[in-house]
Amino acid sequence: MTRSLIALAALSLSVPAAADRADQALESDTIAWDFVEGITTEIGPRMPGTEQEARARVWALDWLRANGFANVANEPFEMDTWVRGTETAQIVAPYAQPMAITALSTTSSTGPEGIEAEVVYFPSYADLEAAAPGSLKGKIAFVSHRMRAAQDGSHYGFAGPARWTAPSLAASKGAVATVIRSVGTDSHRVPHTGTTTFAEGVRPTPAGALSNPDADNLERMFARADGQPIRMKLVMTPRDLGTTESGNVVGEIVGRDPSLPPVLLACHLDSWDLGTGAIDDGAGCGIAAAAANHVAAQGQPLRTIRVLFAGAEETGLWGSRAYAAAHADEPFFVGLESDFGADRIWRIETNFTRNDPELFRQLASAVARFGVAPAAGVATGGADLNVVRDQDGALIDLQQDGTRYFDLHHTADDTLDKIDPAQLRQNVAVWTAVVDVMANHPQPIRREEGSAE
Repeated sequence: MTRSLIALAALSLSVPAAADRADQALESDTIAWDFVEGITTEIGPRMPGTEQEARARVWALDWLRANGFANVANEPFEMDTWVRGTETAQIVAPYAQPMAITALSTTSSTGPEGIEAEVVYFPSYADLEAAAPGSLKGKIAFVSHRMRAAQDGSHYGFAGPARWTAPSLAASKGAVATVIRSVGTDSHRVPHTGTTTFAEGVRPTPAGALSNPDADNLERMFARADGQPIRMKLVMTPRDLGTTESGNVVGEIVGRDPSLPPVLLACHLDSWDLGTGAIDDGAGCGIAAAAANHVAAQGQPLRTIRVLFAGAEETGLWGSRAYAAAHADEPFFVGLESDFGADRIWRIETNFTRNDPELFRQLASAVARFGVAPAAGVATGGADLNVVRDQDGALIDLQQDGTRYFDLHHTADDTLDKIDPAQLRQNVAVWTAVVDVMANHPQPIRREEGSAE
């Protein structure tokens, strides 16, 4: 769309003059790219609780100060820290060959000698649920629960339990280890890591995710083996480091009336250790900070805009929970989070659409020229917005196109070259338009107390 067409669309929708800043972000924003390029180049992977994540906090503090943010601070907290070690998988019989695997966090070590056992195949999570108690004693469970791509990423909710709880479920039935099909939509020989959780009373066991091509291959082996047992050897040596320090990095664009509740823009600064955390979530922090910066460049907003670069999200929302506890008594006007990559925004949702339709119409008008459609769904906010959810506060979801997000999610392929600069600029433009409306909105948002909408 040319600039003249953008201007006509803005005029027809009665968008405020400050929309010019969002238009400029669409055409020429470099702030978000500067952030994500810098942190992935100078820091790289930022595993929660590690020295790399600590270096990232120092880098982010310096970057925020250099880009005009005030009240820049690190808010430390303690967390349990897990790091990976050696990780290999080998089919021993009947079709001996290596497989690409990565350990899931909070899982235990096989020891340096590894574990060798018969593999039991479960095509789905439901099949594992149906397995009899004790039936997996001394065996390795293989759960091949397949994920499909979707623009809204909704199939993650279906496929996720294979990682989130299948290792615990298999261990409760006697399994000595669990391997899953990666919770991802790619066909590359690159496994997807992530966190799993063991239920109370279930002793953690080794668990890892196979790349999707290797999971396909293992399925074919079961089809061809004609009843012969398939044996696998796993060597995974992760370690628990005990309690270490992480932290939340914050900075503000101070508003004309600091007594008003601020607008909170969240992301998470940590990343998994396999890639460099470009889409998850370096881009999100760049987008949020760029939007705040663009709004400030138009003139001092009415409300303070605070950015929250949460720490240690990936291994258990440590930063989100710590921030919510530390700021429980501080009211927030509205919360937004960017944690779904760097592709274009296509839909806007809020949790106040029915109760404050005029504000929602203003938001929808502000982003329509960027190809963003209003939706009737109820916004739930991102993982690092616990503080706003705990207050039953206002939330806005700017839904990004997730069609290819789970090709890269939690993999070694999460690197800077996967970011499309044009889509990143559209993302920043939409965020700028929305944050401008909210940071200059003088009235309370009309919401029914205790209501989800």
